Formats: sequence, C-alpha cells, structure tokens
Amino acid sequence: MTALVRYQLATLLLSQRYLAPLILFTGLVAVLTSDDSGPLTAAHGAASAAMLLAATWLTMALTGLEDRPHRALLTAATGSRRRLLTGTVLTALLGCLPLTALGLALPLLVGTHTPTAADLLLGTETQLTCALTGTAVGLLASRPLVRRPGFGLLLALGLLLVLTVSKGLPPVNLLLTRLSTHDRSAELLASTALLLALAAALLAAAAALVHAVTARRD
Repeated sequence: MTALVRYQLATLLLSQRYLAPLILFTGLVAVLTSDDSGPLTAAHGAASAAMLLAATWLTMALTGLEDRPHRALLTAATGSRRRLLTGTVLTALLGCLPLTALGLALPLLVGTHTPTAADLLLGTETQLTCALTGTAVGLLASRPLVRRPGFGLLLALGLLLVLTVSKGLPPVNLLLTRLSTHDRSAELLASTALLLALAAALLAAAAALVHAVTARRD
C-alpha cells in the first residue's frame, strides 16, 4: 500500500494537476480571511468551504490520471481493485493534509488573531471533515464511476450544492452554520468530532459504491 500511495503521489506531482486545487484553496482562504480580526470560527468556516472544493477537485484529478488500460495494469499490479481504490483515497487525503496546515496558518498571517489550542484543534477538525466529504464527492464523480468528464463535473457541482445549501444537512451545511453562529471554539469541538466521524462514514460508503459499480462493469 505504501508503494502504491508513493506511486500515485509521484504521478500526481509530475502531472501538476494538484496546482489548480492548491491555487483555488489558497486564493479563497486568503481573500475570505484577509484583514479579519473576528472570531477564528468564521475563518475556519472559510477554510473548510475552500477545502471541500479543493478536495473534490484533487480527488477527481487523481482518479483521472490513468485511462482504462493503465488502470487495469495498475489493478493487476496492486492485486485487487479494492487495494487500488484504498490507495487512491489515502493519496487524496494525504494531499489534503498540507492544505489543512495552510488553512490554519493563512488566517493568522493575513488577519489579526490570537489562536488558542481549541481554535487550532477545531480548525483541524472542520477542515478534515470537509476533506473527507470532498473526497467522497470526488470519488462519486470520478472517471471509474462516471465515464464522461462533463457529466462527472455536473454531478460534482450538484452534490456540492446540495451539501452546502441544504439547511441543517450534515456534515457540511450543519458544520458551516455552527461556525458562522458560534464564536467559542471549545464549545464546538465535541459536535464537530461527530460530524468528522459522519464524514468518514460517508467516504467509506462512497468508496464501497464505487468499488461495487466498477467491479460489476469489469
């Protein structure tokens, strides 16, 4: 598994397809938190929304690196479709970790804040929640499941829209609503941890669906 993740990370870096989601994430966080001196919960909301978009884009870029023949060869080399899919998910999540660190640091650099340990922990939880959710969306809209890139893009946009604007829908809309209406990070840690667990479950369900569909097709 380690070799597979290293291979996919190297392929992603060489393809430079990570640049677009990286630029998108950095630009959104910098613009939305520039000169901000309010509660860090609002900054976490901005970074989390940006992470949702970036994780979706990054996952779709990663799953689109190989065409069908190359993917078949990679499946044979790894031993199973499940291992290949697991490696892809792990690679996407590893790609989100530097963005998480960037999302914690940028609001402090472009705004005026005095962070506490609870602020940093909450920011990590919220961004990881959106990273897991975005990875799930990216899998559902990826090439192994949706053959036409245009349809995949439309599906991703539709899912992101539902997740963000459906009032009270966990994990994303509920998370962003709580971040915008509360200013004490410590009070949100427990509830956000539950949303993080829910996002992990959603990613597992998305991966299971992708595996089942691709196995039946092949």
